[in-house]
Amino acid sequence: MIRVLSLTAALALLPLSSALAQETAQEAAAPDSAEARLEAASADFEARMERFGERAEAISEDESLTDEQKGVRISALWAEYSPDVAAFTAEATRMASAIAAEALKDIDVDALVSEALNDPEVQDAIQSGVAGAQGVVANSAWTNPDPEQIETYGLIAQYALDQAGDAVEAIEPPAPPEPPAPPAPEV
Repeated sequence: MIRVLSLTAALALLPLSSALAQETAQEAAAPDSAEARLEAASADFEARMERFGERAEAISEDESLTDEQKGVRISALWAEYSPDVAAFTAEATRMASAIAAEALKDIDVDALVSEALNDPEVQDAIQSGVAGAQGVVANSAWTNPDPEQIETYGLIAQYALDQAGDAVEAIEPPAPPEPPAPPAPEV
């Protein structure tokens, strides 16, 4: 059954991925789309990181500084640029859901799934999966009223009860408490 569901999901996602590729190409042309905004933010972020790299490289190549001083200055430089990294990460995260929504807005997922489920190979896989499951259920020893199986299960149950009874009998009751010692005579 899991294979059937996996096959169904794969068949459903195949047309979906090609539809997404077409949608993405159309959406990339739209300047107000979330993807275009993310591309612009990404280009801006990349330019900032290039400036960071140039400045960090200049610090690391400065021979008048000790290694410790270089480390301190690069750490200070990173502190200057870390808000840019956090802002870009937050913006990209915020835009991701908008990009997904734009990509999926014109796709009829129900139609894609329905089309995939109507595929003859998928129908054959579903039918063979159902037939196999029915065979397992029908041939199960628990559902088969075979007198020998019933007697076997009865013997197993009786053995378990006997083992439990033996375990209970093996437990020795605690010894009764000893009577209190007689009081000592008064002298």
